[in-house]
Amino acid sequence: MGLVYDSLGDKQKAFQFYNQSLPLLIEVGDKEKQAKILLNLANLKRDTGKLKESLKQIQSAIKIVENLRQTYTNKNLQSTYFATVQDYYQFYINLLMELHKKYPSSGYNTGAFNISERQRARSLVELLAEANANIRKGINPKLLEEEQLILGKIEALQKQMQAPSNNNDKAKLEKLQQENDNLLNQYRELVDKIRTSSPQYAAIQYPQPLELKQIQQQLDKDTLLLQYSLGKDRSYLWAVTPDSFNTYELPKSSEIELVAEDFRGAITDSLPITHPAKATKLNKLSQMILAPVANLLGKKRLAIVADSSLQTIPFAALADPTIKAPKSYQPLMVNHEIVNLPSVTAIATQRQRFNNGSKAPKTLAVLADPIFDATDSRVTGKEPSLAPELNLDRSTLQRALKNTKRNGMPRLKGTRAEAEEILATLSSQDAIHAYDYDANYSFVTNPELKKYRFLLFATHGIVDTTNPELSGIVLSQVDKQGKPVEKGYLRLGDIFNLDLGAELVVLSACDTGLGKDIKGEGLVGLTRGLMYAGSKRAVVSLWQVSDEGTSKLMPIFYKAVLEGKAPFPVALREAQLQLWQSKEWQSPYYWAAFTLQGDWK
Repeated sequence: MGLVYDSLGDKQKAFQFYNQSLPLLIEVGDKEKQAKILLNLANLKRDTGKLKESLKQIQSAIKIVENLRQTYTNKNLQSTYFATVQDYYQFYINLLMELHKKYPSSGYNTGAFNISERQRARSLVELLAEANANIRKGINPKLLEEEQLILGKIEALQKQMQAPSNNNDKAKLEKLQQENDNLLNQYRELVDKIRTSSPQYAAIQYPQPLELKQIQQQLDKDTLLLQYSLGKDRSYLWAVTPDSFNTYELPKSSEIELVAEDFRGAITDSLPITHPAKATKLNKLSQMILAPVANLLGKKRLAIVADSSLQTIPFAALADPTIKAPKSYQPLMVNHEIVNLPSVTAIATQRQRFNNGSKAPKTLAVLADPIFDATDSRVTGKEPSLAPELNLDRSTLQRALKNTKRNGMPRLKGTRAEAEEILATLSSQDAIHAYDYDANYSFVTNPELKKYRFLLFATHGIVDTTNPELSGIVLSQVDKQGKPVEKGYLRLGDIFNLDLGAELVVLSACDTGLGKDIKGEGLVGLTRGLMYAGSKRAVVSLWQVSDEGTSKLMPIFYKAVLEGKAPFPVALREAQLQLWQSKEWQSPYYWAAFTLQGDWK
């Protein structure tokens, strides 16, 4: 990210200009321009080999950036601002790593790792701190009523936008979209007002990002933390255990992204797993981002803090880099448990919340097989003459959801079979379920759900990467008379309002682990809402999952969880292994989509 000059004279003129401009800007108090000039000075110093002087300039710039960030109480504005200044942090990391090469024993690589942690998921950490403080307690009920009113208006507007009659009316769609944007802005402003008017708000002590020694204290001897930072010019990987710390330089982000795209394509293509071309694509990404740490892997649990395009990669499906056979393929999960983290600081903050509370008394609550359409046989009482639903999977429904001309969504019978097989392992006193009409908004927002340690929502997910608040899970769309219900989705805004006490929430649906990728924050989506609502961890998906494959995977996973014989990462790995070892379900497409997000303990 260096600046380009035609001559040494140009650099000297730039030095003179910035040195003259900075005192004037300090005098008028223009903090943003001060920070920008300090970044440019840091660039100039680095380009002339004055690395330690450059370090002082970027440290001053970062201090201003951090102070400016705190001036935004609105979390959306705060995240938006923070995304615009990520080049400061990337420059800082690159400079520290350059200093590390020159002075390898001075700890500059530790400083780079600490900055990497500081730039991650900051808003999430602060949201979790607010959740720990029960920030909605004591709020004026009128504000909460207004929030529900706006969410209801958004829901109604979404139905209008999806109505077939509006699909070909461009002017009307544009008007509805404008109304939608206005309502979302109103909602965000109201949420900020609710936060800042809370009696607990002023007393909240927001946690500072953890540094290396504190992060090592969060790990155990069986866990290897792999933290990635992808940059325009070069990328980095830090490998951390309780008593070790190693640093690696990786290719620039654009090169990694190209290989990651090939990897994602290979997972979902129709080639057999033994095909050399497929195996090569599955191996290539692993060689790029895992091979440098192959000698550290052993049989350890891998805690992944991914970045950029790697956030949508199922690390469980990466080729094991210790196997030196580029035309054959063995997935990483054969020898490793895998867990994904937004940041270690976020997990530490969440651990404090659960360390202070008691476990929920009951075991499992399940929602499955909602009614998506008034033509469903459960509404009409008549079986269709043809039965396409028998072979439909969730990817079919995903395409239907994206099609604004749809007249309905096909039923997913596999979700019911999945739920019933899991429930069969429990007594009726220890579990609750909702199918058909009962798989509705009232069920998922019932305060009774706080009494259950494990929640399973086996339906379909929708993801809006532009407005994450519109992401959610699909509930029953009609009542017993076949009339549309008022609330047919549990959206992200609704999830933030839940009060859960769950050890685990599983969203057995398509794309539920995706979201809006905000620089410095990561993926903003359903996982974030579940963590805020009180779930210690979540299992979510990275693509349009197979209904039948998922119906095989989830009962195996839940049986291990409910029997208490295995920690959550072990249970997921065992379920994935069983599918991998079967001929019919061996492809990563069937088992790799689901990832464990959150605490592994």
